[in-house]
Amino acid sequence: MILILNLFITIVILYVFAILPRFSRRKEMFVYRQTMFAHRGYHCIERGIPENSMAAFRAAIEKGYGIEIDLHLTRDGQLAVFHDDTLERICGQPDTIEDMTFEELKTCRLSGTSEIIPSFHDVLSLVNGKVPLLIELKIPDSSEQICRETLAQLDHYQGPFLIQSFNTIGIRWFRLHAPHILRGQLSSDLTREGHKEAWILRFMVKHLFSNFLGRPDFISYGLNDLPIVNVWILKHILHVPVAVWTLNTPDMLERGRQHYDIQIFERQHENY
Repeated sequence: MILILNLFITIVILYVFAILPRFSRRKEMFVYRQTMFAHRGYHCIERGIPENSMAAFRAAIEKGYGIEIDLHLTRDGQLAVFHDDTLERICGQPDTIEDMTFEELKTCRLSGTSEIIPSFHDVLSLVNGKVPLLIELKIPDSSEQICRETLAQLDHYQGPFLIQSFNTIGIRWFRLHAPHILRGQLSSDLTREGHKEAWILRFMVKHLFSNFLGRPDFISYGLNDLPIVNVWILKHILHVPVAVWTLNTPDMLERGRQHYDIQIFERQHENY
């Protein structure tokens, strides 16, 4: 019986150690509670405003919404604002951002419009602290170069921002090299769909067992994959802020506002 009790206590201690967030910057996270972030900008392709475009970012600023963006690192070490792993869906070609230089990317057009893939520098210059930024790092492998370049540009930026990533390696890098920056662990039901990453890694991130590496300040989770036990414990017992995505219906928007701290949405069913 004592052996079983000791084993149980050990498992509980390891469990708590694995999912614990960082607590020391909690007051700074309160600033972002009930902030609504326009997912990839306030885009509407029917009005010629593609996602992750300067036009979408200008529209979000005009509405006073925070802006969620995605960063890739180009072959020549530049930060490009783009979501997908390849250019196929948005630009009609199979290449990846990582295999192209930024000059080559300038020839690509977003969703058949005149808009081009923005640089991170241009987005920072446009936003200039007017609204908060939620910056997702796209890290397709174990390279940390994107983290170094992102930090180099953010060091000169004065506005409010958060960083997040599915890849805990990136979150851990900011924990070690830029602890002053608020960081979030992105997750969803990663074991449900096919991914190139090992299943055990996806399982760890899905259940937030990788938090011991990154010690995030907030959790960013797909609303359709909630509730999940560990998110509930983090939010309701440890009072960790939880962002939810992507809210693209009135019902999802209401659920996000009512039950979670930060809302990442696409369109709010209003006119531009």
